[in-house]
Amino acid sequence: MARSDLVIDLVEAQQRGDVARFRMLVEAIIAEERNNQHHLVADRLSELITTAGARSLLARDDTARQVADLVTEIVPKRRLSEVHLAPAVTAAVNEIIEEHHRSELLRSHGLEPRNRILLEGPPGNGKTSLAEVLAAELMVPFYAVRYEGVVSSFLGETTSRIDHVFEFARTRRCVLFFDEFDTIAKERSDAHETGEIKRVVSTLLLQIDRLPSHVVAVCATNHGELLDRAAWRRFQVRLALHPPSRIQATTFLEQLRMRLGGNLGMAPRTLADKLAGATYADIEEFALDIMRRYVLSLPDGRIEDVVREQLKQRNAMRQM
Repeated sequence: MARSDLVIDLVEAQQRGDVARFRMLVEAIIAEERNNQHHLVADRLSELITTAGARSLLARDDTARQVADLVTEIVPKRRLSEVHLAPAVTAAVNEIIEEHHRSELLRSHGLEPRNRILLEGPPGNGKTSLAEVLAAELMVPFYAVRYEGVVSSFLGETTSRIDHVFEFARTRRCVLFFDEFDTIAKERSDAHETGEIKRVVSTLLLQIDRLPSHVVAVCATNHGELLDRAAWRRFQVRLALHPPSRIQATTFLEQLRMRLGGNLGMAPRTLADKLAGATYADIEEFALDIMRRYVLSLPDGRIEDVVREQLKQRNAMRQM
């Protein structure tokens, strides 16, 4: 949003008494100042919008140190052209990227880019890679939530730590990634879950609702059936990532063949048939195993023999 439009929106929100909108706009200014390396201004604004009567917030640099055990910053390297997705998923991701790149135009019409995304599907099919892709394409930091730091056995501590994570993220342009989201957003109607877990889920969903659009929350789950039913409604975009089809596996193997030197010992189509049902991660690891064993078998080894042996081992492992 252009600075003049932002200021006008800010004043209008204050005149209407729209506290939530006012705070969201200030947080957008803070994120912009941080993006421009104006940390002192951002820190001062963060202190000024601290809710009266709530716990006092530390300066942003202190907050970053405070959440070091709660989030991990990962340098995003994968680009959209480097991951393998179903056409419908690729189209949806491109739409999200465009919305954020052209967010000023959307906001001039009273609209916000979508920023709450749920990825569902079995492991090994690119959920984490897709979250990283979004950060790389949007050119923002990528923060992954660390459950070993967030989840505590002490009453109320987990909720407090979740608040810390979101308070940290809200004034930064970033992608905030929750892997294995079902770990922390379990179905609250489950009779086996404690009241504490139910409070954690309620806090988590409330915080996701309150995220400003410059924070892209990406949540991934292998077990969508375990998620709280209310969690599904929080996400504007829900994408299913499945194992590759035969055609997709063939295309992926062709790209791996070129990346790894031009020869995998079998035609990609033949190898795709023999690896039917494998995930993208399985296929990539299988190709890398072939190259490792082939390099170690030089100078007398033949890559065709290596492939046959690796397939034999794979089939034996699957029958165990």
